[in-house]
Amino acid sequence: MKDDIWKRDEVQSPCIKLCVVHPEARICVGCHRSLDEIARWSQMTSDERIAVMTQLPARKSQLTQRRGGRAARLERRDG
Repeated sequence: MKDDIWKRDEVQSPCIKLCVVHPEARICVGCHRSLDEIARWSQMTSDERIAVMTQLPARKSQLTQRRGGRAARLERRDG
């Protein structure tokens, strides 16, 4: 008996379970998908998922890092 029935041929979710929406970019900081893409993922076709997956690496640059913590305090004190 084969286990082929349990294998799925679909594009897997890019979710890394770091689900926080960036306040300005409005995308998840973990997987870089929009809220709409996350909500629709299970209904998307493989082609739609592939299209989203190809866009994700470029979205990382939209996430600006916040200037806080010790480095920011030292910069304010010295500057």
